[in-house]
Amino acid sequence: MRIWIISPIIAIGFLASGGESRGQTPTVSVETEYLATVELPVELPQSAGSRVIVNVPAGGTVRGPKINGTFVAPAGDWLIVMPNGSPRLDVRATIKTDDGEIILVTYSGVIAFSKEVSDRFNNGEVITSKDAKYFITAPQFTTGSKKYDWLNQIQAVGKMVSLQRGVNIKYDWFIVR
Repeated sequence: MRIWIISPIIAIGFLASGGESRGQTPTVSVETEYLATVELPVELPQSAGSRVIVNVPAGGTVRGPKINGTFVAPAGDWLIVMPNGSPRLDVRATIKTDDGEIILVTYSGVIAFSKEVSDRFNNGEVITSKDAKYFITAPQFTTGSKKYDWLNQIQAVGKMVSLQRGVNIKYDWFIVR
């Protein structure tokens, strides 16, 4: 049996680097650019086994530097509850911009709440991004509009700002570059 002795200088250097070894550091970086703040009304969910269906009625808004509009019907979320209880989003919604263009937005996402936060949410309390362990979305856009064609060529990420069961949800969306 061999016993390896590591020099204190090597060990300190390894720990100071976050435990990374050669070849495990990124070769590119990711930047974000603010796209918009989204507010959506949501109805109380309906359960169908491991699927939870949430109707998103018309009337939500999207407000940002280059896109402003209202969410129109149809829209909904077909969440799937994972075996550990955490939901995965499956959202489809339609935006009608203030200048009359139509944009389809679809997004998946991952939600993780502690049991305490989940209980508060189910009791109707407002949950914020500070309460959630994790609540990130990945919006993608489809449009035939020449003005908003740039949306067809981006990937966005969203982070939940606030959420109230059966009332509304608010996100900030960012373009990933």
